[in-house]
Amino acid sequence: MSVLKGVRVLDLSTVIAAPFAAGLMADFGADVIKVEMPDGGDPFRRLGPYHNGEGLRWACMGRNKRCVTLDLRKPEGKQILLKLLPQCDVLIENFRTGTLDKWGFDKETLAAVNPKLVVARVTGYGQTGPYAPVAGFGTPATAFSGMTYITGYDDRPPVSPSFSLVDYVTGLYTTMSVMMALYHRDVLHGKAQEIDLSLYEGIFRMMEILVADYDKNGIIRQRKPKLSGTSSPGGTYETKDGKWVVLVCSTDRTYEYLTKAMQRPDLLTDSRFCTMKNRVANDKEMDAIVRAWINLYNYDELKEIVDREGVPVSLVYSIEDIFQDPHYAARRDIVEMPHPTLGTIKMPGIFPVFSDTPGEIKWVGPELGAHNAEVYGELLGLTDSDLAELKAQGVI
Repeated sequence: MSVLKGVRVLDLSTVIAAPFAAGLMADFGADVIKVEMPDGGDPFRRLGPYHNGEGLRWACMGRNKRCVTLDLRKPEGKQILLKLLPQCDVLIENFRTGTLDKWGFDKETLAAVNPKLVVARVTGYGQTGPYAPVAGFGTPATAFSGMTYITGYDDRPPVSPSFSLVDYVTGLYTTMSVMMALYHRDVLHGKAQEIDLSLYEGIFRMMEILVADYDKNGIIRQRKPKLSGTSSPGGTYETKDGKWVVLVCSTDRTYEYLTKAMQRPDLLTDSRFCTMKNRVANDKEMDAIVRAWINLYNYDELKEIVDREGVPVSLVYSIEDIFQDPHYAARRDIVEMPHPTLGTIKMPGIFPVFSDTPGEIKWVGPELGAHNAEVYGELLGLTDSDLAELKAQGVI
């Protein structure tokens, strides 16, 4: 049995954050019905990279979802949605704040149609506040969160993440929030709730160090290419054979392991480095010592030493390294799925791993409207002729 068997999610969202949340629930057995506009569907279907002109990302983002088409702006489309809602546990949407209200699906209407419906609303800046109406996308939201300001080198422009980090973090928060709301509804017998999620707040929540440091010390943290001011040593270092590795010693114990690996017991008693506070204060000198030591060894030699002594060091992995790594393979972190036009396609596996109710990838992202007949027939009793008429009207 799937851990989310019996939970039905209506996914009205597009592109990344909210669809990712719905997809995580689908991985673990929720019946996720993805509603798309008939004229092209989710823009994510057309995002790159491409192979033979076909977008590659939809296969993973749309996996395990039943995809239907429906134009919510048409009266007939609204009526169909109103009939679907009572049969769902969760509604996930990421329209600009107020859009669903404008289309006639305000909070009161949704509650009247299905008092047990949990509604998750994902926007750039939330449902309240002066920026609520502003269009929200991941990269600007990352800048708004404060993350971009501290990322990169202090003598170069700020650096945005090279993938949609804030969207995926928001997706995790959305899934977590929905599950908490379902627990509140079903276990604690509380009311169904609406959940207000913004793109920027998930990342902002992770930067409590900036908040406390500015509040108490007036420090405006600047760009650094590594963790700064919290622990030492730590950073990115080059080995003798030109490989890049990351090392961090976040505790005195791991620093002790490092001194043993370096065969430098003197670094434990040196007044500059004997405590974490002192190492942070003398990080430049500490960093130079570690950098010189790492540069003495080829990566394989270094890895053998640090693993033996328990020092946390990792190669800076490229995707090629990931594909070739035995640990990724052993945990099935990459799976290969059949694809209707590409033959097969590889994608991330399912995480986390449940002992008794593991997730499953049943199918890759379907074609637009692939489940129209199945969903509308099963849930609403619509016949083939009903669907043909709706299609002719541009409703589906």
